[in-house]
Amino acid sequence: MLLFVGLGNPTPDSENNRHNVGFKIIDSINKKFSLSKQKPKFKGLLTTGTIGNKKVYAIKPLTFMNNSGICIRELIEYFKIDAEDVIVFHDDLDVEFGKIKTKFGGSSAGHNGIASIDKFIGKDYSRVRIGIGKPKENIEVADYVLQNFDEDEAIGIEKMSKDITDSILFLVEKKLDLFSSTVNNKQ
Repeated sequence: MLLFVGLGNPTPDSENNRHNVGFKIIDSINKKFSLSKQKPKFKGLLTTGTIGNKKVYAIKPLTFMNNSGICIRELIEYFKIDAEDVIVFHDDLDVEFGKIKTKFGGSSAGHNGIASIDKFIGKDYSRVRIGIGKPKENIEVADYVLQNFDEDEAIGIEKMSKDITDSILFLVEKKLDLFSSTVNNKQ
């Protein structure tokens, strides 16, 4: 079993924020692989299905970004999913817009959603860091991540979502480097 987690904030006005790119990826995965209808469970919106030969759960925590770990811990304890089988999709300022980086474990690098997950399940899980770039003007990071994508960025994120879902079998097989190089080569 695998658990895909998309980080974001659950309010309607947050839907197109840079911070919500993880939610967008989960929506794309749900659609492409016809996962079950989203149901409110474990303080999140949960879907289930099969990708390749793996049973997959996908969740968008409704606990707000800074408390994402609460939702994840409840879910993995209930379904007996190992932290090593958790894959988190999240925004990253330190990755160039339109690119991704993957890693297993490591620090939160100041990302509050990741810090919350680390607190509740430890650091031994995989991350797909989705590049949102750095602000071009003098703006606080907190304000930047809560801004909506501009029109060109929104198109770029749509393409990236498609490329991620098209390459998802590599991720299901935990071939992180192959997954990221395949997605990045399509950009």
